[in-house]
Amino acid sequence: MSQALHPMLNIAIKAARTAGAIINRASLDLDLLKINTKGPNDFVSEVDRAAEQAIIETLLGAYPGHGILAEESGRSQGAKDSDYVWIIDPLDGTTNFLHGFPVYAVSIALAFRGQVQQAVVYDPTRNDLFYASKGRGAFLNDKRLRASKRTRLSDALIGTGFPFRKGDNFKRYVQMFEEVMQHCAGLRRPGAAALDLCYVAAGYYDGFFETGLNPWDIAAGSLIITEAGGLIGNFTGEADYLYQREVVAGNPKVYAQLVQILAPYTRVIKPDEPAATPAAGAALTPEQALAATAAAPAPAEPAKKKGPVRIRKADMPRDDDAPF
Repeated sequence: MSQALHPMLNIAIKAARTAGAIINRASLDLDLLKINTKGPNDFVSEVDRAAEQAIIETLLGAYPGHGILAEESGRSQGAKDSDYVWIIDPLDGTTNFLHGFPVYAVSIALAFRGQVQQAVVYDPTRNDLFYASKGRGAFLNDKRLRASKRTRLSDALIGTGFPFRKGDNFKRYVQMFEEVMQHCAGLRRPGAAALDLCYVAAGYYDGFFETGLNPWDIAAGSLIITEAGGLIGNFTGEADYLYQREVVAGNPKVYAQLVQILAPYTRVIKPDEPAATPAAGAALTPEQALAATAAAPAPAEPAKKKGPVRIRKADMPRDDDAPF
């Protein structure tokens, strides 16, 4: 890497590569892995836990006074009241990994008083390192990342993720999917949100949307997108998305068009409603709630909102393998 990196970013990169090595070794013999189920279609393997522990040991070894918010261990490690909080997903795309499908990544972000400042997403199967420091641009390995320049949704390739946990609103998602599908050039669903967000930053996708995501899925990718000139927000185009369990991202033009389509489907949590519950054990202080979330400047104003969207009642075409 040619440019001088922030010391905290360097530590995050070291932690991500350490976790990636653990994941790559385990991928050579998937049959030997011990796997537990957190819920229907929600798996955790000993690799997730080993990678997470390696990341935490690396980060706290360098910064013992920092806080930790990690997928598998919640806030059980690190300082509980630090302004600095590392937000960690040791293996985003566990289901892909367990099947040998090579789309998964390590995601590490550092938030200072609710603002994401440093971000790393490492794809161990390709040895691709996406990273960003706030105000200093986003990079893939040594290459500066820029969001795409496509302006029309009809020309755009959009990424998404299907809901998969019990309790997710499948019917609502299928309606969104149908409407976006009819307005764009193509939809893709590889299955690792951290990488999906990096693909928006790299310009591989022109936009992305998903529901049901947790903070560790999107914290790092959100900064990488904004540092590449993209926008990220909730379905109504606001910067409060980290705990809203809905996210939309894209280059500025496509982002605005996606917000226009997705706004009627928003489930934004109002101030008088209980916040989305983080992972078990993740007791967050207000400072760490990252409600402001803004990895980025406030998103540009979306296109004028239209009235409620009419969903056609005709069934979507499907084949025998359709997941709906």
